[in-house]
Amino acid sequence: MGRRALPAIDPAIDLSPYLYTFEQLQPWDPDSLFASGQPLEIEVGSGKGLFMQRAALQFPEHNFLGIEIARKYARFSAYRLAQQQLSNAVMVAGDAHRIFRELVPDASLAAIHIYFPDPWWKMRHKKRRVLNEWFAAQIERTLLPGGALHFWTDVQEYYDSGLDILAGATGLRGPLPVAEEPPDTEMDYRTHFERRTRLHGEPVYRSEFRKGT
Repeated sequence: MGRRALPAIDPAIDLSPYLYTFEQLQPWDPDSLFASGQPLEIEVGSGKGLFMQRAALQFPEHNFLGIEIARKYARFSAYRLAQQQLSNAVMVAGDAHRIFRELVPDASLAAIHIYFPDPWWKMRHKKRRVLNEWFAAQIERTLLPGGALHFWTDVQEYYDSGLDILAGATGLRGPLPVAEEPPDTEMDYRTHFERRTRLHGEPVYRSEFRKGT
C-alpha cells in the first residue's frame, strides 16, 4: 500500500521548535530539544507522525524523537506535534543509520520503535532495509538495560527475516508476544499503516524485544 497525499500545512504555524536536520543535532544533546530531561525513545521512519503524536500525549513522562528520511513527511509529522504544542516530541528529517552511527551514544535510549518499514521488495534492493545486521547491533548498543525494541510490519517475509537478524546479531530477549488491541476510536492505531492494514482485513506482525539488565 502506497502513501497517500499529505493534507495542507498551515503556514502560520512555526515548525522550527519541532523539526530538525542532522546538522542541528550536533553536538548530541537531547535535553536541549525538550522541555525537561526524561527517558528518550526514538521512532525510525515516522511517516505521517501518528505514533509520535499519540505516544507523546499518552506518555508525557518520556521524550520522543522521530526520524523520517523523506523531508515532506518529517515536516508534516512536525506539524502534527506543533498543532498539539507538545513539549516532549520532535522530528528529524534525516537518515536513521547516519544518526545512530554518528550521534546516538551507548545505552541512552529507553525504547526504539520501527513500524511498517519500507520492505524494498526487489531482491537487489533488500540491502536498503532499515533493519539489517548492522542496525540490529546499533539497536542493542544504544538501548538502556531493560530498554525495548518494537518491530511491527505487514510483510511476513520481512518480519521473519527481521527476527532472524535480531537473533543472530544481538543478545536481545525476544520476540515477546504483542497482543492486537481493539481500537477505541477511528484513529486509535499505532500508525496510519496499521490502520489501513487492519481495515483491509490483513495481518500485522508484531514483536517486542528487551535488552538484558
